[in-house]
Amino acid sequence: MAKSVLPSTWENGFKEPGKGAPWVAESSVANEAEDEEPHYTTPPSSEILTSEVHNELGLNVLRTWPTIYDGTNTPHDLPEWWAPSSEVDVLICGAGPSGLQVALSLVRQGVTFRIIDKAPTPLIAGRADGVQPRFLETLHSWGLATEVHEEGPLIEHTAIYKDGKKLLFARSHQSDSRYRGLHIITQGQIERIYIRDLLRHHKLVERQTIITDFKVESDQSKDSHPVIATLRNERSGKEESVRAKFLVASDGAASMVRKKLDIPFDGVSTEIYWGIMDCVFETDYPHAWVFGSVISSKHGGCVIIPREDGYIRLYTQLDTSKTGEIAKSRQANSESLKESGGRVDVNSITAEEVLEQANKIFAPYTLKFAAPLSWFAVWKISERVARSFSSKDNRVHLVGDAAHVHSVMGAFGLNASIMDSANLAWKLGLCALNLAKPSILLPTYDTERRAHANRIIRVSGSYLRFVCNSDFPLADFTKVSGLPDLPGAIKYTSGQDLDFLAQFFKTNGQFLLGVDAPYFHTPISPAPKSGARVAIAPKKWRQSTKSPSLLLSQSNRIPLRRPNRRLNNPPRSLRLRPPWSRPRRPHLFLRPPLRSWIFLYYLRQPSALQSRSRNDADAY
Repeated sequence: MAKSVLPSTWENGFKEPGKGAPWVAESSVANEAEDEEPHYTTPPSSEILTSEVHNELGLNVLRTWPTIYDGTNTPHDLPEWWAPSSEVDVLICGAGPSGLQVALSLVRQGVTFRIIDKAPTPLIAGRADGVQPRFLETLHSWGLATEVHEEGPLIEHTAIYKDGKKLLFARSHQSDSRYRGLHIITQGQIERIYIRDLLRHHKLVERQTIITDFKVESDQSKDSHPVIATLRNERSGKEESVRAKFLVASDGAASMVRKKLDIPFDGVSTEIYWGIMDCVFETDYPHAWVFGSVISSKHGGCVIIPREDGYIRLYTQLDTSKTGEIAKSRQANSESLKESGGRVDVNSITAEEVLEQANKIFAPYTLKFAAPLSWFAVWKISERVARSFSSKDNRVHLVGDAAHVHSVMGAFGLNASIMDSANLAWKLGLCALNLAKPSILLPTYDTERRAHANRIIRVSGSYLRFVCNSDFPLADFTKVSGLPDLPGAIKYTSGQDLDFLAQFFKTNGQFLLGVDAPYFHTPISPAPKSGARVAIAPKKWRQSTKSPSLLLSQSNRIPLRRPNRRLNNPPRSLRLRPPWSRPRRPHLFLRPPLRSWIFLYYLRQPSALQSRSRNDADAY
């Protein structure tokens, strides 16, 4: 959400501004006796500023409900059921989207955990703003996809202009997922959706709480909870010792846990800075509400992301000359920011100056503010990957920005973090419940996700350098991290714009949507003995009651055979088919029930999909 929803009414047959506060539910009482209290009272709301920097059009506020979203930092009494234990299966440090998603998975597996965060509230505004189809497929299995994909606009087209001329305008973000396109939603709203779900399971985020120190017992055979962490509440000053089987660090790019483990953060820090604004703009640019880029050979580039309620997220490449305000900033010269990148606190840079730079890039088109700023920030780009995502004893694991940071291109920041969490959480659940051996299962997290992060750096970095006209070299992890030279990096040659775009999207189109992420062979996805793919459900298996293990050379999504109909209007039976019917990770279904094999075999038969008439399909 970019701003508070204003009251409205439909009394005259159309929507128009209303009065009052319709979001406050009226008290309803089954018994109309005056001395009986209502069965439900709407929690009090408050409105908070969304941006520290403003324009001449005023201030922007967002309505929130502290009792619901602020966890233990609630201004009211804590629930009676809240009784955190000093011994849990998993301790989660950081309540951003990656940490919260680990919690969502663990609570559904019956695994005990505590989740802490140093911030007093969820993210108010800004940061990540789009989710990929694979992200929504993961949430669908937990019943949360609808709350996310209906929040903002759907991106299905891309427009790219260079030096005032149209370079490309075409359909984009297409895949075989039921959730096609890039779905726009703010990171703060995703956090609130997750927090509401945890609240339904009687779990709270422990706010303004940090880990001051932790250690892992060396003799783990005698102690089932070898991780010992010291927590401190920054508001009360109270300290507490917590024991856990595993520690998950989702504490951001400047991760204290990663530094405590002495894990190098390999990569490069670029000299590229973005001025980021969420606002409504008045412009004559013809594709202002279409996802895309505007590039100037002289002044740099801008990235446009349409938002809800007519708002636009505008990334503007800033002038970083040695005499500029960014170079003078004390924080920009700090060692921590040089390594991890992130938000730069430069109060001397105004929104009007960033808008002036954007107008230079957009020329001959013009931009001007049409509403108060919803968010404003200056961001430095770093491209780094931790040398290991797990400690040597597999008791401490890094997820999200603690494990990798990269360009905003491709919406990889939020989406890659969520895939880290989804990959790690089910493995932690099995190990915490003593259903799998940590020494065998948990190392696969590092093997799979670190290679994926490497390719993200190459893909997003290539496109970043194209938009920004930069020849800054890409990070090379093959020597320091032992990773192979993965595909994705496309070198841009000046004057060959269309050739670059054609090759880039042909190579990385599905990877940008999260549906193409091949992993290396691990104990859970072993290499076929013959070196070839094993057919899905051969005839001798279909006639047997025993189903063998499924072996694929790489864990790509099983291709779906579509019926011969218009792809943009598939039959309802196909639209409603669950995402696990064509899984990207088929090796998770080792030795499944026979009915799963029958279902997979059914999907492989084109006649099974083409034999149904439209009436039959609509009956689903």
